[in-house]
Amino acid sequence: MGKLAFIFPGQGSQTVGMGKELAAQDEKTAAIFQAADERLGFSLSSIIFEGPQETLTLTYNAQPALLTTSVALLEKVNEAGITPDYVAGHSLGEYTALVAAGSISFLDAVYAVRKRGEFMEEAVPSGEGTMAAVLGMVAEELEAITEQVTNDGAPVQLANLNCPGQIVISGSKAGVERAAQLAKEKGAKRVIPLDVSGPFHSALMKPAAGKLSDVLATITIKDAVIPVIANVTAKPMTEKETIQRLLIEQLYSPVRWEQSVVNMVELGVDTFVEIGPGKVLSGLVKKINRNVTVYSIYDVASLEATIAALKGE
Repeated sequence: MGKLAFIFPGQGSQTVGMGKELAAQDEKTAAIFQAADERLGFSLSSIIFEGPQETLTLTYNAQPALLTTSVALLEKVNEAGITPDYVAGHSLGEYTALVAAGSISFLDAVYAVRKRGEFMEEAVPSGEGTMAAVLGMVAEELEAITEQVTNDGAPVQLANLNCPGQIVISGSKAGVERAAQLAKEKGAKRVIPLDVSGPFHSALMKPAAGKLSDVLATITIKDAVIPVIANVTAKPMTEKETIQRLLIEQLYSPVRWEQSVVNMVELGVDTFVEIGPGKVLSGLVKKINRNVTVYSIYDVASLEATIAALKGE
């Protein structure tokens, strides 16, 4: 019997109305959204359920919103008695994975990612940093380009190694634009500018990392009971000291998603369940390995169908 991994989405998967249907028909789910509102001191749930999308997409709203919605869906999977062998999340999703692994409480996590979003927003003035997805290029070639551009005075680096032929670069606006131009000249198929508010997972996020470190010191982080595949190393982590250190490094380090999935498959995982809005990670997993089974849980219907499939009903 193969192993099971739960994976949790990051920013970009948020949509107005996510989780609303489940919260309307399930008291425990409604209580999760209410608990988030109380912990943060404002109505996050009304932004999630009613929008507008521009407000929801602001990084300091999107992060706690995605975490809350993903945890609400996760709780229903837990109630069905389904337990994963490994968990992982993309960037912000790593915090949801840590909640799933019993390392951080939901209320501490929702507070931490709200602060994380605020610090990321403050680190670089709006419009000075950006990100772009580069399609059809190998990491080594792209890394050589980003190093060259950075050395020329416009910082840019690899931010998300998502799947074969899909790498996101991040840094100063000038650096990302220059690297994008050079990547096209060297044979990249396409470069797509991303609609983000800052240069996430780049060295420009180091000021945010210092502040995040202070916040993480105020919350309880325990050893994980389920191994969490870390974004920074793509390897399993369970010790609380490692978890705390890598959450800080994660802000300015690349998300090694492709390697994380490859490593989980090598550890025996043959079934991945994406829990949270959208199907971004499910799509990436299929591009990384065509032989694994992938499910997405993002609403009531997909929740019921996936639980039935996993229980062999």
